[in-house]
Amino acid sequence: MMALLILGMILWVGAHYFRRLMPDQRAALGNKGKGMIAVAIVVALVMIIIGYRGAAFINVWYPPSFLTHVNNLLMVLAFWVYGSSAAKGAKAWPANKTRHPQLMAVKIWAVAHLLVNGDLASIILFGGMLAWAVGSVILINKAEPNWTPPPAAGKATYIRLVVITAVVLVIVIGIHTWLGVSPFP
Repeated sequence: MMALLILGMILWVGAHYFRRLMPDQRAALGNKGKGMIAVAIVVALVMIIIGYRGAAFINVWYPPSFLTHVNNLLMVLAFWVYGSSAAKGAKAWPANKTRHPQLMAVKIWAVAHLLVNGDLASIILFGGMLAWAVGSVILINKAEPNWTPPPAAGKATYIRLVVITAVVLVIVIGIHTWLGVSPFP
């Protein structure tokens, strides 16, 4: 199953980087290329999930239990950062300060999970996602060097973001609990 995880990660990265690394080939596909890329990403995600869940547990290091608290705080931050990019027009912090808040959220999520998972499959999954997000930022910035920060959002956007972050946190805790992985020490 480890091979399925690795192949899924390769497909994930390849599908996401295709437009940036092979723009002429991507353009030649036209609109049907969007569907093909979407299917490749979904297939990659299924492969990653099945491969990760079925991979043999090979311990690499033993994370100390206090890192669970750090992970949980980082996950709240990751949900906030990801959600901050969703508003139309004016953006909440940090989306009004950073060009890639969604990729920043993926990086926070990956680091948080690397802190509490010391097995090989987790290192491949979360380390691979971290590397993908870093690479994506580099490729996007190289292709599109100019960026104008959006205006800062008002109080109503921040209130909505607090509610959305709390709801997502409860859902993710529920999913982890349902899968038998307690997010609490």
